[in-house]
Amino acid sequence: QVQLVESGGGLVQPGGSLKLSCAASGRSISAVPMGWYRQAPGKKRELIASIINGYETAYANPVKDRFTISVDNAKNTMYLQMKSLKPEDTAVYYCNIDRGYGYDLWDWGQGTQVTVSS
Repeated sequence: QVQLVESGGGLVQPGGSLKLSCAASGRSISAVPMGWYRQAPGKKRELIASIINGYETAYANPVKDRFTISVDNAKNTMYLQMKSLKPEDTAVYYCNIDRGYGYDLWDWGQGTQVTVSS
């Protein structure tokens, strides 16, 4: 059984930075396409960044050029470096399989809250 644990969220001012972590246990994240999702209040959960084969990355337009996804295969951990944060980035952030490749999602973790506010 795969367990995903997200961490690193918090309260940050507009323009600030945060780095999120996603620690996986039970399966290797290097073997599957992985993604970061976020869910803002009242909105659907959306995929914002994905990484395949450890280096091929893709980003949703709202976060392109501000967020960077990466993985450390030795630690079986995925990261999301977020810069130039905006109030509209406020959401709960989750990691999971990038379901666009036909893989079944793993069980969701608890997510990590990111709040961008002055």
